Amino acid sequence: MKSELLFDVRGHVAVVTAGADGLGFNMAEVMAANGARVVILDVDALGIKTALAKLGPEAEGHVVDVADTAAVKSAIDTAAAKYGRLDVVFANAGIGAQPGIFIPEGHLEAVKLDQWEKVVRTNLTGTFVTIQAAAAHMKPRRRGRIVVTSSIGGLGGQAQMSYAYIATKAAVANLVRQAALELAPYNVLINGIAPGPIQTNISGGRLHDPEIAKRVGALLPLNRVGQPPEIKGLALLLASPASSFMTGTVIPIDGGLTCS
Repeated sequence: MKSELLFDVRGHVAVVTAGADGLGFNMAEVMAANGARVVILDVDALGIKTALAKLGPEAEGHVVDVADTAAVKSAIDTAAAKYGRLDVVFANAGIGAQPGIFIPEGHLEAVKLDQWEKVVRTNLTGTFVTIQAAAAHMKPRRRGRIVVTSSIGGLGGQAQMSYAYIATKAAVANLVRQAALELAPYNVLINGIAPGPIQTNISGGRLHDPEIAKRVGALLPLNRVGQPPEIKGLALLLASPASSFMTGTVIPIDGGLTCS
């Protein structure tokens, strides 16, 4: 089969949470570039406007905070009703929290419960509701793809990351596996992406600092941090017919960090 058929998403309807910037924007961009109709959801109204100017006339965007469970469900329901189908949902939204245990502010005794709960609402509950809303439309059609953003921090401890981030991203990885068991008989496939250090704006965009990026990159076999567009190939794979025998996986994309 030719590659254009293996990766054919023309005419598909794809929803991307946190789609205005970073990994989410690149997920949206690769889908739009390959003929999908893209709906981005984000808390940043100006970011949405900027993203839509790049994505083209087939894309639309709405201000939605995934921590607002009713709003994210409504947005997904609206997209499915408008286009009469829902093919792909990228449950990508997530936030950071306190620094990791390398510094005192990240230690157990310094973790603030209000901040912990905010991260749980966004990263875990928001992701669960996104999956739940997507599955409600995909199961009756007996087809669909759900792609969840976890983290290599969800696959094992990472001293530079916060407790809340690590805990929620580990939970998200298991959500993928649990949902895969239920959804497989309906031909709804759900997989996860576990990014390593990639230069996005999460946690204050610390990897945009050249010195920090250099130090972190030196820990990776590829000797550099990743760039957001490098998520595109894996995102398209998991959204397309090329991944027809994949479900319940959580795939690292981390410059080799998890094998070092």
